[in-house]
Amino acid sequence: MNLKPGVGKTTSAVWLAHALHESGLSPLLVDGDPAASALRWSELAGGFPFPVIALPVGDVHRRVNDFLGNRQAVVLDAPQLEDHPRIARSIMRYAGEWIVPVTPAPIELDRMAPILGEMADVQSLRAEPARTAVLLNRTNRPDATRTGPDADAREALTERGFEVLDTQIARLDLYSQSFGNPVQAKGSAYMDFAEELIKRQDEV
Repeated sequence: MNLKPGVGKTTSAVWLAHALHESGLSPLLVDGDPAASALRWSELAGGFPFPVIALPVGDVHRRVNDFLGNRQAVVLDAPQLEDHPRIARSIMRYAGEWIVPVTPAPIELDRMAPILGEMADVQSLRAEPARTAVLLNRTNRPDATRTGPDADAREALTERGFEVLDTQIARLDLYSQSFGNPVQAKGSAYMDFAEELIKRQDEV
């Protein structure tokens, strides 16, 4: 989830779903964006090895379980909150973990303040609070370091009250140019991302 478009929400969702699949789980990918980018990606790639459904509606939280079957994980690609708040908030009501992809650039960090308010509003509608975390995306380096813009962004987000995942996604053509192509997550940062999320779930 994020307020803005173009931060890597769909890329993150698609690669995460593939990583979960390659980890032995059977995911369902829910495309909640009216632009249907994840669904179109699956069509161009000749299909994904797991189901992809389009649910760009304001009551996603009531409908997802109708398609769940025996799937062990659900990845929801949310539209930007600023343009499609009803759909995005519905997805947030359903999802047990909210992931906010953020590029470590000053303009992107400046946009994070309103997200805390959105999170608080939706948390009040839930029976149990969702876990929340920031995924540093399009970073300068593949791994977390103690210095540099990635480290500065991590520190700034932490000071503002965000939990930042250990995994970060480097700025690579492998990811940015992957739309419409088959995905193999093995050996990628998204496999680390999936493993970190699974560990967080196990700890709960």
